[in-house]
Amino acid sequence: MQFQKGQSGNPAGRPRGSRNKASLRMQEMLEQRAEELVNKLVAMAIAGNIGALRLCLDRLVPARRDEHLFCELPPLAKAADAVAATAAIVSAAAAGDVTADEAAKLAKVISLYIDSLEAHQFEDRLAKLEGAVLERGVQITNDAPVTQ
Repeated sequence: MQFQKGQSGNPAGRPRGSRNKASLRMQEMLEQRAEELVNKLVAMAIAGNIGALRLCLDRLVPARRDEHLFCELPPLAKAADAVAATAAIVSAAAAGDVTADEAAKLAKVISLYIDSLEAHQFEDRLAKLEGAVLERGVQITNDAPVTQ
């Protein structure tokens, strides 16, 4: 292998985020004539040019992204509550209240929450057990408990 993993073959090369000179010049030219271009685009859209019309509408009414979801979910106090929450998501998707993609994202959030909840509960139980063991006078080592 010629290069180390994660190391550039040319560390003195083009800096990250730098742009091509031709792209910068083209953007500068477009910005100078932006008003004319927009007026022409609107005129073409009004005249019936479907491509121009689509471009104008995409700018006026962009595709839906990251909107707030309105989906009733039961409270998640314990891991078993995830079943009811997942059922509510499936029902909302079946009714068309949320898309399948939105439902999958909600289910993933529930899964992450339940994983966090279980880890927290495990830490609590472990701390209680260790406290009880220490109260009985047993020293905990990596190998095995040692009675004092």
